[in-house]
Amino acid sequence: MKQESFSDMEYRCRKKRTKREEFLEIMDEIIPWEEWVSLVVPHYPAGKRGRPPIEIETMLRMYLLQCWFSLSDEGAEDAIYDSYAMRKFMGINFFEQDVPDATTLLHFRHLLEEKGIGKLFFDAINRCLERAGRMMRGGSIVDATLISASANLYMLARAGGSLCPA
Repeated sequence: MKQESFSDMEYRCRKKRTKREEFLEIMDEIIPWEEWVSLVVPHYPAGKRGRPPIEIETMLRMYLLQCWFSLSDEGAEDAIYDSYAMRKFMGINFFEQDVPDATTLLHFRHLLEEKGIGKLFFDAINRCLERAGRMMRGGSIVDATLISASANLYMLARAGGSLCPA
């Protein structure tokens, strides 16, 4: 059993769950992790030389976050450091381990693409979601929010004036 961190305790007391957190919990439940890890094992480095390889499931989770949220390698690494929901999905506790770096993700992504495994994963996810009556669309980390502006600014813009004075 994992020990709960202070941030886990604090986060549990919040009033609202985010859509990202709900999405990641659903995906965590429907993905057969052991089966998917077994597909990667024959192609993954054994770690006989150099530093020990990062667990396949950890890398697979990071790869999926990257794809689902349209992140670059560096963006995925930063997002996991920034987002509690993503860190929870990854199963990372900063007391015990770090987020895999962008270069490690790059090599893992290239391995999956080279062997054609990534497409198998996404086809399987789409089938599971279809059976559950759901659909996945591309997402973005940044949400746009519209803020109402005063009528004076609107009229100035219509008259050809500048909203950003020099």
